[in-house]
Amino acid sequence: MKNTYNSLLLLSGIALFCACKHQTQQTGPITPDDIKSHIAVLADDSLMGRKPFTEGEAKTTRYISQQFKKIGLEPGNNGSYFQDVPMVEVKGTPSETMEITGGKSPISLHNMTDFVAFTRQEMEQVDLKNSPLVFAGYGVVAPEYHWNDYAGLDVKGKTVIVLVNDPGFKSGDPHLFKGDTMTYYGRWTYKFEEAARQGAAGVIVIHQTEPASYPWHVVSSSNSGARLYLQQSNKHMDRCKVEGWITEESAKKLLASAGITGDIRAIARKRDFKAIPLNLNASLTIHNKLKYSVSHNVIGVLKGSTTPDECIIYSAHWDHFGIGKPDAKGDSIYNGAVDNGDGSASLISMAKAFAETKDKPKRSIIFLAVTGEEQGLLGSEYYATHPIYPLNKTVANLNMDALGNYGETKDIAITGKGQNELDDYIEKYAKEDSLIVVGDSKPGAGGYYRSDHFNFAKVGVPALDMNTGLISKTHDASWAKKHQDDYTANHYHQPSDNYSPDMDATGMAQVANLLYRLGYELSNESTFPGWKAGSEFKAVREKSLGK
Repeated sequence: MKNTYNSLLLLSGIALFCACKHQTQQTGPITPDDIKSHIAVLADDSLMGRKPFTEGEAKTTRYISQQFKKIGLEPGNNGSYFQDVPMVEVKGTPSETMEITGGKSPISLHNMTDFVAFTRQEMEQVDLKNSPLVFAGYGVVAPEYHWNDYAGLDVKGKTVIVLVNDPGFKSGDPHLFKGDTMTYYGRWTYKFEEAARQGAAGVIVIHQTEPASYPWHVVSSSNSGARLYLQQSNKHMDRCKVEGWITEESAKKLLASAGITGDIRAIARKRDFKAIPLNLNASLTIHNKLKYSVSHNVIGVLKGSTTPDECIIYSAHWDHFGIGKPDAKGDSIYNGAVDNGDGSASLISMAKAFAETKDKPKRSIIFLAVTGEEQGLLGSEYYATHPIYPLNKTVANLNMDALGNYGETKDIAITGKGQNELDDYIEKYAKEDSLIVVGDSKPGAGGYYRSDHFNFAKVGVPALDMNTGLISKTHDASWAKKHQDDYTANHYHQPSDNYSPDMDATGMAQVANLLYRLGYELSNESTFPGWKAGSEFKAVREKSLGK
């Protein structure tokens, strides 16, 4: 787009960004046109991909805060629209090759092609020197599932190679973990955390497209630049020296040296599996440039009319990857129109809808645009651990992240369906609207642990994330799935995730209006929704409420 940032500020919200004529009339106060007017601004090249610590952050957060003020929201943080989020930027440059020795002949794995590597440790240089490699299966310690891949294993000074996802995925056994539904043990973030707890020097996750739910180029493009972390007093020295990923092809070469061939997932999911030393050593150096600064969450509040100390939090992350590796067309700006321009745009439209509501909500409504989601859910983690509004007075978190851009659907997908009672409200609205409510379309992707609602869940706040489903209202049965699969394969975390005037925002508005109804109903109740039996977050909430 050729418009400058300042011009876009003036043009946002007017008919220039009208929806396509084929888009249907929405039921509810949030319109496709309004959502698109904000996506057009947030996904413009002038915002430089919305990366924290850049001019793009300043422009993005200024735009959101100005919209909140224009709408009539009060500053949400003691007179300010901003919450400071102290971060450290670690710009790591790994060796061009990871050298593997100890076998019949040395192996050189190439950065970005065969592996990606980074570190949280705040040092100018970190080194793996002849670190023994160990295949530790899924890298999971889960007492409730009677599983321990580290049993009897001393990994101090060693580098563990582990599989993504968890043993239940595609096992054919619905009682092994949660079958094809990923648990938190399957997330790569958990793998890194557990390896650090075990004292490993390094941890490398084997990428496989199906259990990861995205291709290798998503891994490489997502790790091509500087990484951000929340500042810690110990400078992250409790983490492994090296964290990273390796391609499946490269991993098979290393595993074959120890006689591990065939279906490595099937081998690792056997209950009698024991970690296997590979009799190989890895060497790698990462040179770092460190930058300490402050990013920002943006927060506005519509105060409740009778119980303003109780609140519902709507959230969406404003950040993306900034300027990075160019694609085949030479585009290097990661605009993130869908991920998560549409969520942030919907947040602004949601705020407008509440501000214009004739009967004001009794509880306060918080609108929270968080930073650093793409770097590991950092802004929401900071808010959840440094809450502005008491967690035991926070009724629910309703999150919006990468809403479908393929139109309205006959079904609505709840991420992590069955976790809490918020599902029941959506079921009620769906019945009224003749919609079907389904769970994750890809339960093995672990969606419930991949966006900002997860950090609210971890501290006990019932959290909901949902999206359009896969049965289009206006196209044939395969339309939506083809569109979703194409986005994942070709546009997710790529420069091609761009805004277009032809973007179909009716599905976005469909989801946003359902969430509006939910938040409005919650805001006028006196009860608190809870977690359902079996949820890992139930005990935390009950403790915070004094139950």
